[in-house]
Amino acid sequence: MAEHTLSRRIAELAAQTQVDRLPADVVASTRLRILDTLGLALRAQHLDSSRAVMDYVTDQGGRPEATAIGVQDRVPAALAALVNGTLAHSLDYDDTHLPSVLHPSAGVVPAALAAAEKVGASGADLVAAVAVGLETCVRIGMAGYDQESRNSTFFEHGQHATSICGALGGAVAAAMLHGLDADGIQSSLGVAASMASGIIEANRTGGTVKRLHCGWAAHSAVTAADLTRRGITGPPTALEGRFGFFQAFLHGTFDADQVTAGLGERWAVPDIFFKPYPANHFTHTTIDAAAELRQRGVRPTDVESIEVRVPGPVIRTIGEPIDIKRAPQTGYQAQFSAPYAVTVGLFGGGGLGAALEDYTDELATDPVRRELMAKVSVVSDPRCDAIFPYQFPAVLTARLSGGRTETVEVLANRGGDQRPLTDDEVGRKFADNASAVLPAAEVERLRTTVLTLDTVADVRALLHL
Repeated sequence: MAEHTLSRRIAELAAQTQVDRLPADVVASTRLRILDTLGLALRAQHLDSSRAVMDYVTDQGGRPEATAIGVQDRVPAALAALVNGTLAHSLDYDDTHLPSVLHPSAGVVPAALAAAEKVGASGADLVAAVAVGLETCVRIGMAGYDQESRNSTFFEHGQHATSICGALGGAVAAAMLHGLDADGIQSSLGVAASMASGIIEANRTGGTVKRLHCGWAAHSAVTAADLTRRGITGPPTALEGRFGFFQAFLHGTFDADQVTAGLGERWAVPDIFFKPYPANHFTHTTIDAAAELRQRGVRPTDVESIEVRVPGPVIRTIGEPIDIKRAPQTGYQAQFSAPYAVTVGLFGGGGLGAALEDYTDELATDPVRRELMAKVSVVSDPRCDAIFPYQFPAVLTARLSGGRTETVEVLANRGGDQRPLTDDEVGRKFADNASAVLPAAEVERLRTTVLTLDTVADVRALLHL
């Protein structure tokens, strides 16, 4: 039975994957995701939650194995993964897979970076490990996607699929970098299944713990692989067993074909959406629609009311409780608010259309923006429901002074398959983030190194940058 389990199938793919066996688009996409993740982690150092995790890790001490961004000295690999994963997810700017609605890179990339630095892996090995780790994360997440309800069962149960599936994908990547064979990779996945966690309530009512989720996933991943190479084993039926992962998290309802169909032949990695804006992905089309209103000449003072029509399942994240969404207390809460997204588009944002500077505590509580947010309602729309969750569409109807009405439809997300970001746009996003803490010459050097990563002999040269 162990030869045919789901974790075995993943492990066998991982054990035989090398960068020269990967499709070119998978390699190119993986490099860009490593670049994107590093930029996000560099930028997030200033957050109070980031400092809290950095301080915690600094206090732990331990063997200097890997680089934790923002921490002066090298730290144990699992703790480096904790810091870097936390930073990578903290800005809500990390990539998203649809329709599973999880963020694969923020957990997998930091785990792989920490393991790669610890062992002195090559850039080619890092790229291969990240690619398989991302694929594992996405496929396990999709196994929990309910085609009938068109929603993630993880989310229905209050679970953060990003953190939970990220721990498993990261463990596979870390095990590959440790040079474990298929048995060892399978055990690492099985051990990580007992360590995966995360609840998503902070999306609704606040709290910064969600920022920690990808850090915890990466920490669990590195720890699982390290324990496995020391002799700890996981159950061969860790995923589909009677008391396994899918029973524990999904009450036994899952789609095994999502894990195995086309495994190693059809790759999900290139189809993961890049985020152009530093906010919850459900709000992005609302930003675009409000920006279109601005381009049509609509000013915030012209607005009497705005109705934002979106898929029903996203309202609990970006539209409820509506009083809180209309009056976010912090920039972080504003990232999960459709009314605030309207202000970003209508007032105009930086970067690729919305930048981190548009999500400050001061702007979230600005009386002028509050006045506009108070006029915004968020309702479900059958047409948007039909498209969700393959896209997160929005339709805005603005009733303006003088009796005029303007309607804007944005039915596909920027950064996805229908409206992809160019490599230059991803590079600009990285430069915008990294330049907040690094000189321009170092930003360019880092970008060049990552984009030629599969030619780097030792990943430690990358992290030392």
